[in-house]
Amino acid sequence: MSPVTRKLTAKGAATRQRIVEGAAQEIRERGVAVTTLDDVRARTGTSKSQLFHYFPDGKEELLLAVAEFEAAQVIEVQQPQLGVLTSWAAWRRWRDTVVSHYTQRGQHCPLNVLISQLGRATPGAQKVVGGMLERWRREIAAGIRHLQAAGEVAAGLDAERTAAALLAGIQGGVLVMLSTGRIDHLEAALDVGIENLRASGNR
Repeated sequence: MSPVTRKLTAKGAATRQRIVEGAAQEIRERGVAVTTLDDVRARTGTSKSQLFHYFPDGKEELLLAVAEFEAAQVIEVQQPQLGVLTSWAAWRRWRDTVVSHYTQRGQHCPLNVLISQLGRATPGAQKVVGGMLERWRREIAAGIRHLQAAGEVAAGLDAERTAAALLAGIQGGVLVMLSTGRIDHLEAALDVGIENLRASGNR
């Protein structure tokens, strides 16, 4: 979080968020390459001085904020299903939510485009992706531990490691979808991952 963000009043934070969400919508509709700060100003009704007050480093800083917003959306669209993985029916609902979300997005993934623009090796981009994946892994691991407590999953299973493996499979499926437009690899990653988890409780 930048010093500017830390010092914001409630009104200032709301204005900054409005700019970020407006920029996100502009990028979704037009693409990151052609979206300019003037486009964002026009959409959000902000002046040049306002824009640079909240994003003094210009477009790159704004893009990073939009990437953070889009990363948060990846988690939010899975709720409440992701946060209540307390039964096999709940896991199925979460699975269907993930597949539906990426089916609707198709080969257009705003977060992937933004991170590519920022440079995946840059500290800011790595922090955004790393933070999103960590939140996602924690939610999955919490669901596994709940099933362990209920006796549905083997008690000796490493919840954190198993969650990481399932998440890696999901991300691989998403990458294939972005490259080919095919959703079946993502479906397979989720289905096999959940089936293996369920089978562990029957051994």
